[in-house]
Amino acid sequence: MTADSAPRIQTDWLSLPELVEALGEPLGRVRRMLDEFQLIGSRRDGALKVPAVFLVDGHPLSSLRGTVFVLHDAGFTDDEAIDWLLSDEESIGIPPIEALRAGRKSEVRRVAQSQA
Repeated sequence: MTADSAPRIQTDWLSLPELVEALGEPLGRVRRMLDEFQLIGSRRDGALKVPAVFLVDGHPLSSLRGTVFVLHDAGFTDDEAIDWLLSDEESIGIPPIEALRAGRKSEVRRVAQSQA
């Protein structure tokens, strides 16, 4: 289920303090966004970090949350979901996160469902 062999897009990884600054929200609100899967993160160098590409104009990418639910329903962990979103997906032609950012939510979720 992981996409270890696929090339991954390059992105900065934001720590919680960096997310607070980037989102302009207090830490409690940022933690709630993570709890509600508006954002997902992964432990990198011991700290929870979120790919910067999951943010658009200082907000979580709106189509991310529902896509994360589809991936969780397909059996993905948060780490596996992040790997899938950032890695080239042959059936889409680009990494799923790039397709989401381009407004191709339905296509990405359809492919995500088929990953179960």
